[in-house]
Amino acid sequence: MNETNVNDRQSSEILNQSLVVKKQTPAWKFWTPLLFQLILILAVPSQAFYTQVTGKTVILQTAPVDPYDFFRGYYQTLSYDISNRDTLKALPGWKEISKGDDYLPSGTLIYVTLEQPKDSSNSPRPFAWKPIKVSAEYPQNLSNNQIALKGKSTGWSIEYGLERYYMPENQREQINSTITEAQMQDQQSFVVEIKVNSKGKAIPVSLWVRDRNYKF
Repeated sequence: MNETNVNDRQSSEILNQSLVVKKQTPAWKFWTPLLFQLILILAVPSQAFYTQVTGKTVILQTAPVDPYDFFRGYYQTLSYDISNRDTLKALPGWKEISKGDDYLPSGTLIYVTLEQPKDSSNSPRPFAWKPIKVSAEYPQNLSNNQIALKGKSTGWSIEYGLERYYMPENQREQINSTITEAQMQDQQSFVVEIKVNSKGKAIPVSLWVRDRNYKF
């Protein structure tokens, strides 16, 4: 047998061994990455559903908006009183987080403790919860009328993952009209209802314009 035939036979044996190894590769090696990707895709809606079911209802005071530009697109970005650094830097805990500065670097995590107002039970609309302190860690020993909301600094404001809202197109004009009328009389009547879980993460539930409620 010449050298060429030997080399061909060796190459054939190596190829056959490679095919056998491939055939013996466990199926889980193929399914595991796909399963992991599926878990990641489902994780976000699952967390939102969990917060919706188990979260605590909290009312946030919105910052002033231009009602004529409120729902012009498919969504609108809102901000809140607690989005403003000037509101938070007057609270206990700010100096410790900011290290004596008015500025929080982008990406800095912050927990805002909110307290439920005492005079909201007999009102046709809910009153906004009041911010009472801020901290770099989730606060311990919160009372039943308090909740901690997790936010992140953008450098100039604080975001809570509650800034983007989608509304049915057939409700936009009605909401615009209601907001215009309400803000001319009382800016405090425009608030957003959210659900907050035990880790400080929140999802939007609805917005209130005076005694009218619009679900998200």
